[in-house]
Amino acid sequence: MSRLLLLLPAAGYANQDFIDAAARLGVELVTCADYCHWLAPGWGLPPLMSVPFDQPDIALPQVLAALGHAPHPNPDGTSTHSTQPASGQVAAYLPLAGEGANARPQPVNAVLAADDHGAALAAQLRAALKLPGNPPAAVARLTDKLHFRQLQQAAGLLHPAFVAIRNDDAHTAAALGFPLVVKARRLNASRGVIRADNAAQLSRAIGQVQRIQSRAQRDAPTLGLLVERFIPGVEVALDGVLAHGKLSVLAVFDKPDPLDGPYFEETLYITPSRLPDATQAELAAAVQRACDAAGVSEGAIHAEARINAAGVWLLEIAPRGIGGLCGRMLTVTLGMGSAEIVLRHAAGLPLPSRTHADAAGAMMIPIPLRGILRGVDGVSAARELPHIVGIEITAQPGQVMAPPPEGAAYLGFIFSRADTPAAAEAALRAAHALLDIHIQPLLEP
Repeated sequence: MSRLLLLLPAAGYANQDFIDAAARLGVELVTCADYCHWLAPGWGLPPLMSVPFDQPDIALPQVLAALGHAPHPNPDGTSTHSTQPASGQVAAYLPLAGEGANARPQPVNAVLAADDHGAALAAQLRAALKLPGNPPAAVARLTDKLHFRQLQQAAGLLHPAFVAIRNDDAHTAAALGFPLVVKARRLNASRGVIRADNAAQLSRAIGQVQRIQSRAQRDAPTLGLLVERFIPGVEVALDGVLAHGKLSVLAVFDKPDPLDGPYFEETLYITPSRLPDATQAELAAAVQRACDAAGVSEGAIHAEARINAAGVWLLEIAPRGIGGLCGRMLTVTLGMGSAEIVLRHAAGLPLPSRTHADAAGAMMIPIPLRGILRGVDGVSAARELPHIVGIEITAQPGQVMAPPPEGAAYLGFIFSRADTPAAAEAALRAAHALLDIHIQPLLEP
């Protein structure tokens, strides 16, 4: 039986999907969380440890020690059991032997993160445990928007003009020419992404994104921001799996709602894509080239791109499957969801080899305004509509909600299945129209 270490974020939407998929596959999970260990039994699992995913210098030695591994001694007699060296290499760890039941090693075959929050730590753990997977430096190139743009530039890949700025350096950014997009470097789900069409908007956007990044990242003061030219065109996404460097495309998703700003709230994902086959092949080739350049060769990837007359412009690639609960869409087209596919690859089990004829869609329910969620009416009626196969309201009453660029949580998800992509899309829109979302606005100081 395969034994996998899975990093579960406190706010991870797909946590239960991973746990359920592991049970179906007979894969044993060892869990590591970034929430209080007292909460772990709520997932039906014994807690291994609770560590801060965004502080690998603290988390890495704690996880390795809990697995029963000890660090190599250094030549001077000291031990390496703390931070990742600046070179990007991770100290190797040796399994303990004969030091009591609590110190015995717990061997694992793979280390996975359920979403972005644990990706860097998972890569460092794989390196320390000498397990296959993408090296920490390669993961860092994908999870930092500035590093990804620099990679594209160095590799000669299509990319927008961009600049890294610190403080309120609007003049340097404005020299790129409007319209521009200001981006936090390491946030996801359209958080901290704002379009600016003139100098006044740019100055406001820089200040707002700086505040968002400061609240979300411990190292925000040293990060700065990315500013780049806005890329017009239709936006699409691609999910795939890399094995020994070769990309296998799982799905290409259309995003039918325009994403032109000033904020970029994603709503609809529809698969199969209605793009021409040649365009989809061009998209896959662009993703493969970028993964090659980044040094990423294993596991799930989720790519976002804009397509226009100039070609395919990759916005970003994440070393994970599609976010939120949207991975459940693949059950319609591939017979299994994203979580199961990720686990299968890590455990060396067969991946799906056939595509079902039906189309699938998912809606990340838009958040109409910032405030306190009081409830959502109309869910039962929406579930009864043709082609609707599921509605999950993931936010809880009393939870503070905010749309992009501030928000970090989804309100919920709607899922559809139909004969055609158009019918799957129409069903999602009809279901959303029946929902009555009650949000109490916050009284701003």
